[in-house]
Amino acid sequence: MANELTAGVRLSDEQRLDWLRLVRSKNVGPRTFRTLVNYYGGARAALDALPDWARRGGATGPVRICTREEAEREIETSRRLGVTLVAMGEAEYPTRLRMIDDPPPLIGVRGKAAALQAPMVAVVGSRNASAAGVKFTQRIARELGEQGFVVVSGLARGIDAAAHRSSLATGTVAVLGGGHERIYPPEHADLLDSILPEGAAISEMPIHWEPRARDFPRRNRLISGLALGVVVVEAARRSGSLITARLALEQGREVFAVPGSPLDPRAEGTNGLIKQGAAVVTETADVLNVLRPILGRPLDLPAEEPESEPPPLAEPDSTERARILALLGPTPVSLDDLVRLSQSSLRLCAQFYSNLSLRVGWNVTAARWCPWCRMRG
Repeated sequence: MANELTAGVRLSDEQRLDWLRLVRSKNVGPRTFRTLVNYYGGARAALDALPDWARRGGATGPVRICTREEAEREIETSRRLGVTLVAMGEAEYPTRLRMIDDPPPLIGVRGKAAALQAPMVAVVGSRNASAAGVKFTQRIARELGEQGFVVVSGLARGIDAAAHRSSLATGTVAVLGGGHERIYPPEHADLLDSILPEGAAISEMPIHWEPRARDFPRRNRLISGLALGVVVVEAARRSGSLITARLALEQGREVFAVPGSPLDPRAEGTNGLIKQGAAVVTETADVLNVLRPILGRPLDLPAEEPESEPPPLAEPDSTERARILALLGPTPVSLDDLVRLSQSSLRLCAQFYSNLSLRVGWNVTAARWCPWCRMRG
């Protein structure tokens, strides 16, 4: 009889229940799970042997084993939400994810499962993203989708959300930090609903799991593990996106970094990655030229649309200042992009734009070309 971990083996309902019980038991992570199933030949035998295994490992108290009733409740809730539990050896499990050192034994998949079989590129970055960073993310995510890549990210605010929104039509995958019933951040529940028709959401966590800070590095290893490469658009010196980049290197993935102004703290991490040897990205072709030899795929980028001229200035509104200011940085950004990204009126943004250059000394209105984001500042 084939080992349950063998690629191509489809689990029965009873086996899937046993897998879920084992992976939800205390102190059974992906590596321990694989060791137990390989040693005992299956999850049912591993569950029976788990108390003795734990004692031999030095455990002094009773072993917390997920009960059959708990696993059945999770499976029922998953079905109600449209979540399918896919096991590591099954055909629907993402091939590249199976290759990492610690693939999750079970992933909860919601949406279009076929999206998980397409070549993927991860696009990640700062939650407190600049307008220039968001615009560059939108362009690269859209163009990667047009080239047949599925964009994978973490559903976070800022760069992640921009990457997802710009690749909805071509397919995008959201890797969740918590369970499918605990979307984080909560305001992105509607974004997730928009992802599902052409893309997918995956999670290795229990269906009711509320994500904690320490869960996001676990999520990040899945983001990089799914992808051929990881593009980091903006990242501060101490950023979760840098964790994703490090994990990508450990997994043998390509790492790309978008250079930013040395005056912008949001670019410290990406500029540091470049110093350490990450591939520099100033346009989508930089990513495709590295990935094309891997896939044997031709490069065929659409022509860029011409930039529109900024509208005239008007009166400010102080209630919008904080939101608009958060989008600005040393990298130039056009007025029409500021209006669109801040979701404020043209009148408010235009006057704020003018006042900022006069009072703070930022050259936000100078007509110059930015080689990073290719937009008129």
